[in-house]
Amino acid sequence: MKNFQVFDNDIDSTALEYYLQCGAIAVDTETMGLIPRRDRLCLVQICDASDCVSMVRIQRGITNAPHLKKLMEAPDVTKVFHFARFDVGMLKAYLQITTFPIFCTKIASKLARTYTDKHGLKDLIKELEQIELDKTSQSSDWGSVYELSDTQLQYAANDVRYLLPVRKKLIEMLEREERYELALASFNYLPILVNLDLLGYEDIFRH
Repeated sequence: MKNFQVFDNDIDSTALEYYLQCGAIAVDTETMGLIPRRDRLCLVQICDASDCVSMVRIQRGITNAPHLKKLMEAPDVTKVFHFARFDVGMLKAYLQITTFPIFCTKIASKLARTYTDKHGLKDLIKELEQIELDKTSQSSDWGSVYELSDTQLQYAANDVRYLLPVRKKLIEMLEREERYELALASFNYLPILVNLDLLGYEDIFRH
């Protein structure tokens, strides 16, 4: 595997077999907006613990990615996201992928870092990795997948590059505070929550 690869619409078989050997991979998506079904999926980023980054450019109209689906649904590979609820929902809405098992660093941060209300990716990485992320490309146009700039690709890569070491530190904090089992239960509920989101339900637990 090369350290940085760009694919169109799906990873290839070599990348699939490589990532299937990983116990955990970091995953993120870039989209045209924040509303599933309206704002389409444009890019999927993957990174392993060796900093092997793969970018999958998703063209408009693509509705399946068999290799990506096999990886995202592989039971022995934990998929690590920041705000998994959104990314998992986009993968299901546009590629019919039911992602599992999941680790969400945003949920883990809220359960472990109760001394702060700053749980965004930039704040989390700054505290735990002492790295300042450049988020200037966050609200850029991701729709022209074949014309993405080097700045956009670098931004997208950085969104997955630090998730695995952050996950390790969050697990240590959760175990120390005896909240790790609660975190796992929360992650296990995410696929159900995603289904409710895609069906248009709001908070069904509200009175």
